[in-house]
Order: sequence, then structure tokens, then C-alpha cells
Amino acid sequence: MRQSLFKNFFFGKTAKSVISSQIVHAAVLSLSLLIPASLAEAQTLASLPPAGQSIGDAGKAKPILGWVKFCERYPSECAVNTAEAQTIELTPQVWKLITSVNQRVNSTIRAVTDIDHWGVVDIWSFPDDGKGDCEDFQLLKRRILAENGLPRRAMRMTVVIDELGEGHAVLTIRTSQGDYVLDNKTSAVLPWDRTGYVYIKRESQNVAGWVSLGGVTSPTTTANR
Repeated sequence: MRQSLFKNFFFGKTAKSVISSQIVHAAVLSLSLLIPASLAEAQTLASLPPAGQSIGDAGKAKPILGWVKFCERYPSECAVNTAEAQTIELTPQVWKLITSVNQRVNSTIRAVTDIDHWGVVDIWSFPDDGKGDCEDFQLLKRRILAENGLPRRAMRMTVVIDELGEGHAVLTIRTSQGDYVLDNKTSAVLPWDRTGYVYIKRESQNVAGWVSLGGVTSPTTTANR
């Protein structure tokens, strides 16, 4: 079973690679050096972000086809354990973990579209070769965070319409301080209502399926980088 990339960084345990590719393995190891100062880096130094709001759902929604096929290959990634907490108790240590994983994955993986990468419009997978598009970034972040002890049930893949009017995937982290978004377009972890996105749907917290977030337009793919 794959282990966390950052367990050694956060918890002092022996780190094992979660990515089979030697390219990605080497890149992750090189990230022990500090990145330049930025808003994202400043977040890891702050005790906690200001309290925000949660996104309410509005009934069932049709899943993205790429997600359905991903679940066939990785059923454990889509299963919902209702015994897990629905929200994460946000402490300074947890906030540091979330922001650090977000910026480190963003700086490690190279963004490419699925059509350039695989020759298909939309495929959900892990970026094992060091390349991927939006959902691949977020799936890897969730795997790392879950392996560091955060409840998968509180981390939901989410489909939005971005600033270009295109379908885009982000990872919504549901916390005691409100809902925050991990995004490969920025290494700043933002409250969901400060991203500028239109929220369409996300994975359900109760079943292996999706719920609507009230957005009118529903993309069939998350095909941009």
C-alpha cells in the first residue's frame, strides 16, 4: 500500500514514496528546500485562517464519466465510510499540513491536458509520471492527506466552472472553519466563496455518488489543466 509523501516531514516517520515514477520521486525529494515567500507559504505560518462558510448541497447530481471510470479502477478512492467525520477539526498543525501538501504537489506535478497526455479528452488518474491535469493534482493531494490521517469523507472532489468558463476540478476540504479549496491553479488555499468559481457539483459524503451545488451549467468533463 502506498505511503504518504510527507509523513516524514510532518510526523517524523520513515517516508516511503506513494508515486511509482522515479521522476516524481526525485522531484518530491528535492522539495525539502524552501520555496520562495508567497501568500501560499505565508499561510503555513499563520495559526488558522478566518472562519468561513460551508457550501450547501441541493440533491443528487450525475457523476462525471471520468470519475466513474476512475472508480472502476480505484474503488477504494470512491468508497464513502460513513463512520468517518464529515468535517475536519482545523488546528494549526492540520492547516499547515493542508497548505503544505497543496503547494508541494502543485510545484511537483507538471500540468498537461489529457488530450496532450493520453490522447483522450478526459481521464481521471494519479499523476504517476509527473504529469497530469486538474483532477489528477487533487486526487494525489487527497491521497496524501488521507494517508496523513485526515478523513477522506471530509475531502470531496468538486466540479466548478472556472474563470475561462470551462469545467475544472478542485478538492473541497470541509472543516470546522468552513469549506476550503485546494486548486492546482494557485497554491493559496482559499475559502470556496473567494475563488471566483461557479460551483456545480461534488462527491457525496453519504454514498458513492455526486450532489448538486446549485450551479446551472453542468460540464461533462474537467478537461483543462
